[in-house]
Amino acid sequence: MKNILKITTITMLLLAAMGTASVANENTSNIENGAQLWADTCMRCHNLRTPSSLSKSKWPISMKHMRVRAGLTGQEARDILAFILASKKTKDTK
Repeated sequence: MKNILKITTITMLLLAAMGTASVANENTSNIENGAQLWADTCMRCHNLRTPSSLSKSKWPISMKHMRVRAGLTGQEARDILAFILASKKTKDTK
């Protein structure tokens, strides 16, 4: 329960720092929904990875795999990916 509270707090702080609720892609993604899904869904099976743990080019590959494993809809996967990519603080070198 403490972990869920911590993740929710971190998520809300990230959203406040970003100051935006959505990002335009080919399909509109909702960063706020992605943050909540990331906190709720990904923690069910494993520890959360930080956005910096993979490059921007590797996250979409990981999300395709995890979409199948977690039974996510396409929109849910896009929302989580949008949140993760928006949360990256460093530029990728690859």
